Amino acid sequence: MRTEPRRLIIMGAAGRDFHNFNVCCRDDPNLRVVAFTATQIPGIETRRYPAALAGPLYPDGVPIVPEANLEDVCLRERADAVVFAYSDVSHAHVMHAAARAAACGCDFELWGPDRTMLKSRLPVIAVTAVRTGCGKSQVSRHLARQLAGGGYRTAVIRHPMPYGELAKQAAQRFASMKDLEAAECTIEEREEYEPYIEAGLTVFAGTDYDRILEAAETEADVILWDGGNNDWPFFKPAISITLVDALRPGHETGYWPGEVNLRAADIVVVAKSNAAAPEAVEQVIAAVRANNPQAGMVPGASPVILDDPGEIEGQRVLVVEDGPTITHGGMATGAGYIAAKAAGAAEIIDPRPFAVPEIAQVFEQYPHIGPVLPAVGYSPAQQQALADTIAASGADIVIAGTPIDLANRLAALRAADIPIIRARYEYEDASEIRLQDEVLSRLRSVRSG
Repeated sequence: MRTEPRRLIIMGAAGRDFHNFNVCCRDDPNLRVVAFTATQIPGIETRRYPAALAGPLYPDGVPIVPEANLEDVCLRERADAVVFAYSDVSHAHVMHAAARAAACGCDFELWGPDRTMLKSRLPVIAVTAVRTGCGKSQVSRHLARQLAGGGYRTAVIRHPMPYGELAKQAAQRFASMKDLEAAECTIEEREEYEPYIEAGLTVFAGTDYDRILEAAETEADVILWDGGNNDWPFFKPAISITLVDALRPGHETGYWPGEVNLRAADIVVVAKSNAAAPEAVEQVIAAVRANNPQAGMVPGASPVILDDPGEIEGQRVLVVEDGPTITHGGMATGAGYIAAKAAGAAEIIDPRPFAVPEIAQVFEQYPHIGPVLPAVGYSPAQQQALADTIAASGADIVIAGTPIDLANRLAALRAADIPIIRARYEYEDASEIRLQDEVLSRLRSVRSG
C-alpha cells in the first residue's frame, strides 16, 4: 500500500497549469507537484511558483523548468505522472508529449472540466473557441455591452496572463489605464485588458481564480468569462459559447482542447463569416453539426474598422498585428494586413530585414508568419525590441492591428515618431439570428430556474 504522495510534473504555459495546481493539488497531501515545465512564455522557466501562492505544503514554492528538459526532470524527481495543462496545440502535439512521459515510465494525464472548474454562485457565461484568434474578446466585449444594456451588472474575468511577479498578480482588477501602469502589464496583457477599459468595463484576472471569483462576485449579477487561447473555462458555465473560424476550416476538431469546447457548447458562433468563401463557411457549419448537433448556431462577422483610412493610400506601411493570433494562433496575418490591402497601401514592408535579435527569434520560432510584425512584449527588453524594429523599418505609416494603444506604448519607449493608425475588429451578427437574443433568452431561463 502506497504511503508517499504521488509525485507530479505539470506541463504548462503560465495559465492552466497554475490553475490546475491551485484547484487540485495545493491542499492535497496525497499529491506532490515536483515541478512545472514551461513553454511559450519567454523567461518563465527560470522562475518558481512562489510559496505565497503554493501554500503550506510547498514552503519553498515549486520550480519552473524548460519543457525541453522534461525527461531529465521526470527521472531526477522520480515522477509518477505528467499532467498536460496548456492549450492551442494539435492533438498530435499532445500525444508526442504523452510519448515523452511514457518513455520515462510516467503516467500521462489530462484533467477534465469537472475536476478543474470552480463553481460560482452567479450565472457564468463563458466565451471560448476552437483556436486562438477566432475573436473571443470581440464577442465578450459585445456581450458585456448588451448585458449592461439589459440591466445586468457584469464582471468580466479574463483567462490568466501572469507574466510578472506571480504573487503580486494573485487577484487583479483593472478599471483604468492607471491600473495597467501600476501593474506593469506587458503588451500581451494590455492587448486583452485595454479594450475593456476603453469601453468603460472592468476586467479581473491574475493567478488565483478562487480569490478572483470572490472579488468579481461582489460587483456583479453575471460573470462573463473571456477565455484565452482555446482553453475551456475555469468556472462551470451556465451558458457556453464557442467560436469556430470560417477562415480556418478544418481546425474545429484538430486542436486541444478546442474540440472539447466545440462539443460542449450551447451556442456556436461561426466567426468571420463575412470574410470567408461560402464553401469554407459551409465546411465549418458541417463540422459543427457533425460534432454538436444540439448547439444553437449564430453566424458572426468581424469587420475591420480602420481609423483614418484615407491616410494609407500610396504609403509604405508597416503592419503590427496581435501577437498571440499570429504566433501560436497560427495565422499568417491579421486585421492590420487586411486593412492595409483594402486601403491601398503602396507597399507592405516585411519587417524581417529590420528585426532586432529579440524579434528575429520570434520569426524563427514561428516561420509561418507573413510580412507583418507580431506585437510581442512579454518583457521590457522585448517591448523595446519591438519599438526598435518599428523605428528601423523606414515606414511612412504603421497600421496597428493589435488591440492596444500602440502609439502610447511607443511614446513611452521613445520609439521613432512614425504615424500610427489603428485597425480593429468588432463583432457583428451576420444574419437575422442575434447572439445577444440567444444569450439573454438562455440567461433568463437560468435565472428563473
